[in-house]
Amino acid sequence: MALKDLFNLSGKTALITGGSRGLGLQIAEALGEYGATVVLTARKQNELDEAKTHLEGLGVTAHVYASDLGDFASIDPTVEKIVAEVGRIDILVNNAGATWGAPTAEHPLDAWLKVMNVNLNGTFLITQSVLNRCMLPAGSGRIVNVASVAGLQGNDPHMAATLAYNTSKGGLVNFTRALAAEMADKGITVNSICPGYFPTKMTKGTLAYGEQAILESTPMHRLGGAEDLKGLALLLASDASAFMTGQNIAVDGGAMIV
Repeated sequence: MALKDLFNLSGKTALITGGSRGLGLQIAEALGEYGATVVLTARKQNELDEAKTHLEGLGVTAHVYASDLGDFASIDPTVEKIVAEVGRIDILVNNAGATWGAPTAEHPLDAWLKVMNVNLNGTFLITQSVLNRCMLPAGSGRIVNVASVAGLQGNDPHMAATLAYNTSKGGLVNFTRALAAEMADKGITVNSICPGYFPTKMTKGTLAYGEQAILESTPMHRLGGAEDLKGLALLLASDASAFMTGQNIAVDGGAMIV
């Protein structure tokens, strides 16, 4: 097989949660460029429609479905509808996420639950649905979780306290390992991307006051850019990573090595 064929996603369908903007949309661009039909879910229909128009302008076949991972009862019906209307899901990118900044002693319970429900509980339920409806019957699949370097370390005390986010992303890191081990003999790989700081809507507040400190503590002295996740996302979604599973890979400009 030619090397370029290992990355070819033609005929594959990729479901990307939280795919209407930010890192999810960047990943959709990458997988679509290499031939995948992309399916985006997110809460806001207008943002999904804008993303669909953007992707189609790049020549990518895209479908969009408004869905909230925090609404557990809607998850399996949404996956069922996608499979019925688009086809079997070959690649699942668990990208949707939520965060909350507050000192632990003052952290509201409802905010804690919101973060856990999206970042872990909803991710578990959509993964379970895709496994049962698509990947296990097919005996193949690629699951790519978007975790965070926040799941690989503690939190700089000079930055906003984000215990729920760090805890949920740490859970997703081990979700990746445990599920990878369970699925390893079933033709399904499970890996995660752990981004450092990228300029997105979620990081806007942090970057507003902490960008300079972040740049100073990052060996490459820059934030993540619009192309920096694409290569790894393509690798983990394609046959080029067929012998990789259970890996949590930091994309952070070297921040984790210092």
